Amino acid sequence: MTRETTTKAYVVGVGMTRFEKPETRDWQYWDMVREAGTAALADAGVPYALVEQAAVGYCFQASTAGQRAVYELGLTGIPVYNLNNNCATGSTALMTARQFVEGGIADCVIALGFEKMSRGSLGGGSGAGDFATSPVARHYGIMAAGHGFEASPPTAQIFGNAAREHMERYGTTEVQLAAVGAKNHQHSANNPYAQFQDVYTVDEILAAKPVHRPLTRLQCSPTSDGAAAALVVSERFVDEHGLRGRAVEIAAQAMTTDTEESFASGSCIDAVGRPMSRAAARQVYARSGLGIEDVDVIELHDCFSINELLTYEALGMCEEGASGKLVESGATTYGGRWVVNPSGGLISKGHPLGATGLAQTAELVWQLRGEAGARQVTGARVGLAHNIGLGGAAVVTLLRRA
Repeated sequence: MTRETTTKAYVVGVGMTRFEKPETRDWQYWDMVREAGTAALADAGVPYALVEQAAVGYCFQASTAGQRAVYELGLTGIPVYNLNNNCATGSTALMTARQFVEGGIADCVIALGFEKMSRGSLGGGSGAGDFATSPVARHYGIMAAGHGFEASPPTAQIFGNAAREHMERYGTTEVQLAAVGAKNHQHSANNPYAQFQDVYTVDEILAAKPVHRPLTRLQCSPTSDGAAAALVVSERFVDEHGLRGRAVEIAAQAMTTDTEESFASGSCIDAVGRPMSRAAARQVYARSGLGIEDVDVIELHDCFSINELLTYEALGMCEEGASGKLVESGATTYGGRWVVNPSGGLISKGHPLGATGLAQTAELVWQLRGEAGARQVTGARVGLAHNIGLGGAAVVTLLRRA
C-alpha cells in the first residue's frame, strides 16, 4: 500500500570527497565526513546550526561512529541515526532523511555516508565472517548449490556466476560485459572525484587479471575510502531561504528487500537482486508518474559489470536478456538514449560502501543543475539513482530539477 505525502523533499546541497584507494591518504573517517559535509552545507549556503537531524551510513566502523563523524560539523545536540544496509547504506541514509522531511518531522536533515576500508577484495558482505552465520549465507547457499564454491572472492564469485548464467541463458558475450567496464572507465576520465581516471579499451579489459570468470579486475569495483553528503529540506525551507535555484526534488523513492523470488529459482541472477531492483523501479515509476522513458541520466550500482546489465533489465531499459546488446549499441553513453554512470560508476569512481548511494545523488544533482563540467549530460532534467546491497536491499530514487 502507498500513501500520498503532504510535504515535498528537496536536495539543496551535495558534497563528496575524492574516492581513494585505502591507505592512500592519511585521514580518518571523521576527516572525510567533515570534508563532504562542509561541502554540502556550503553548496546549499546553509549553516549547520539549521540542521535538525542527521542520518549517517557506514558499514565498517563501530556503533555511534556517526556521532564521532558528525561532531566535526558541530556540537548542536541533534539526533544522529547510525545506519547500515550493506552496499545500499548511502541511499538508505538519503531515504531516512527524505522520510523525516516528508513526514513533517524536520525541515532540514543532513544525510552522510562514509567508509574507511582495507585493501584487497571485499569478502562476503560487511561483517560476513563465518558464512554459516553470515547475513548473506542464504544467498551464497543458492550459489553453492548451483555452481559450487571456488577459491575466489565470494562477492565477485556470486556476481561472476550470475554473469555465467546470463551468458548461457541469453547469449551475452564477454565482449559485452567488458563494454560496461570500458564505458565507465571512459566516463571517469572527466571526474576529479574518481578513484581511477584511466581509460581502457575492451581488449585491455578482457586481458586484465581474472577475478572470477568471466569478470576481470577492470570490471569489478575496488575497495575505497571516501564520504559523501546531501542536505535534504522541505519546500517551506526552500522558500524561506531562497533556495529554488539550488533545489532538486526527490520525485519518488522506494526501497525493497528480498522476496521469495530472490531464492525460488536457484539462480544467482535473482539472488544478487534483479527482482528487488525491478520491484523498486516499478514502485518509483508508479509514485512519480514518470517512466524510464522520461529519464535522461542514470547512476546505477555497477559493483560488477554484470550488475549494470542486470539493472538495465530491472529498470525497464530493455527486455530481459537484451542488456548486452543495449550496452554494445552505445545507448547508455553520451550520444545514446541515456547516459549511465557519467561519474564512472562504482567500477571506476570507487565504492566506499556507506558513501556510494550519496555519491550517486551528488552526481545527479550536479547533472540536473548543469554543473557537471566535462561530464555534463546535455539538457538533463530527470535523473535516476539505483543502489543495491546483498542481504538485501535495493533503493531506487528519481530526482528532477525543481
